Amino acid sequence: MKLAVNLALSLGMLGLCVYLVWPDASARAQVDAALHGLHWASFWPYLAGYLALLAVTHFCRAWRWNNLLAPLGVRLPGGQLLAISSVGFMAILALPARLGEFVRPALLRQKGHLSASAALGTVAVERIVDGLMVSLLVFAAFFALRGPDAPSWMMPTAYAALGIFAAALVFLVFAMRRPRATVHLALRLSLLPHLAPKVARVLEDKLLEMIRGFDVLRDGKNLLAFTAWSIAYWVANGVSLWLLARGFHIDLSMIGAFATMGLVAVGITLPNSPGLVGQYQWFTMLGLSLYLGHGVLDDGTAINGLALAFSICLHLIQVIWYMAMGALGMASRHVSFADLRRARKLDPDAAASDAAGQ
Repeated sequence: MKLAVNLALSLGMLGLCVYLVWPDASARAQVDAALHGLHWASFWPYLAGYLALLAVTHFCRAWRWNNLLAPLGVRLPGGQLLAISSVGFMAILALPARLGEFVRPALLRQKGHLSASAALGTVAVERIVDGLMVSLLVFAAFFALRGPDAPSWMMPTAYAALGIFAAALVFLVFAMRRPRATVHLALRLSLLPHLAPKVARVLEDKLLEMIRGFDVLRDGKNLLAFTAWSIAYWVANGVSLWLLARGFHIDLSMIGAFATMGLVAVGITLPNSPGLVGQYQWFTMLGLSLYLGHGVLDDGTAINGLALAFSICLHLIQVIWYMAMGALGMASRHVSFADLRRARKLDPDAAASDAAGQ
């Protein structure tokens, strides 16, 4: 049932975002004009710089996972870490409803390094820390833009994003200090012990095992290293967006680039459409509209065509990159097609057997 709901939300998000960004005839003409206005001789240095920074973001995003695994007694060799991470990133992009988040933990379990539930705990820490970082960035940027002319959605979005990820961080801290009490409270609030006692018992074991993945919060050295890699990841990400925008002759400030990146990052934490199609473009244009003017969202204007062309190319380059890196990971000796087939959606029975084996 939960999978069906997630898929429905994902497809709903796809339909909504494609509807919001789908260009009419005049907008398509403006997009075509924007793309034809690019001259390869002047554009390729910006593209090369963007790809170099994309490689940096990919490396930082993958490498920092070792600092989350280290407190659990696991440290993957560089080749295996990059291969598993690249396949996982490809799955996050390609699969709807955030289902790709399960691939890295499942692959790690298959290799015999760690239970899937504990590995999933490290992914939860990663997502929450990332969310908190970009939410703080978005909040600061939007707070600086506040005023009577600011769009009505801007500050509520900033407050909501910051509140959600701050609450998630508080949950992590409480779960670390009082794991069993925190899990019992969460289950009681869900009413699951009354509705399905057997499922609740299995889920309790799974959640307690997953909390093991939060151990990096007790390890100052690895937490500091993870934070440093994460900052490097987001800095490279923001600078790369700014650089590619310059290649499109978009006069976007560095702060505007980071705010746009942050808004996109917050937006795609929602149930994601398959491949982030439509969703990525819409949040990119929404962010650009704060710094380039509301005309970015008006169909048929030159700035709308330019912004849409930029958002399409930005998304397309990332799709090609992550699919190619995922394919390289699967072509390596560390991950195979069979591994990926076996990296099925984690279910309570699998998680419970993992927990029993620890």
